[in-house]
Amino acid sequence: MSLIASDIQVSLGRKQILHGVSVEARAGEITAIVGPNGSGKTTLMRSLTGELACRGAVILNGHDIAALSPEELARRRAVLPQAAALSFPFTVAEVVRIGVEARGERADALVPAALAAVDLPGFSGRLYQELSGGEQQRVQLARVLAQVWQPLDADGPRWLMLDEPVSSLDIAHQLTVMRLAADYARAGGGVVAVMHDLNLTALFAQKLVLMSGGRVLCQGRPDEVLTDEALSSAYGCRLRVNAVPDSGIWVLPHAAA
Repeated sequence: MSLIASDIQVSLGRKQILHGVSVEARAGEITAIVGPNGSGKTTLMRSLTGELACRGAVILNGHDIAALSPEELARRRAVLPQAAALSFPFTVAEVVRIGVEARGERADALVPAALAAVDLPGFSGRLYQELSGGEQQRVQLARVLAQVWQPLDADGPRWLMLDEPVSSLDIAHQLTVMRLAADYARAGGGVVAVMHDLNLTALFAQKLVLMSGGRVLCQGRPDEVLTDEALSSAYGCRLRVNAVPDSGIWVLPHAAA
């Protein structure tokens, strides 16, 4: 099963944001969307999730997402946006429940399990607005996990759609989140993530989609995409890729001349 986008085009007013983007993400893998600011990563993510109207087609597990109801989409994929501001004094438990369908006792059982998974045990009664930015981001990840807790169901694999899931986190919790994503994929689910840290991405993702100027510059395995030429072209600065035995791929900037 897979998530396939074909010839995705998005315009805002007279400005075209995405120019015929085609990508495929497979269940059982982490697919990372990378590229510089303004390259169209979040716009592509919102197109893949069905949150943004676009030209072209997005097929999720064999279904055109344009034909799926909001309820059907919510059962098949859960979305972590870049930011999720809340104006009301919700408790952490109430935030985690937002993405969960009416499941009775099972919903209540999922809250502590999801919070434990993101290293926030005992936070259920805390007020969301009183948490740090990193803690809020992990609460939102717990909400997403609770929504699609089982990576597989009768409709096939479920999908975690994560837009910059580690942007506010310290290195220990970045690893926690990426290991959660890797475990979800190994269990048969699909993971698509917008990422900025190329080194962390290389450690965990099986496929990379490198964007530049609203187009896919290249896509494939990390060793195919993370090259000096491709990265320097996309980011507009000199970058060097090093393959280190037992450590994988590392991307470093050239020192200023």
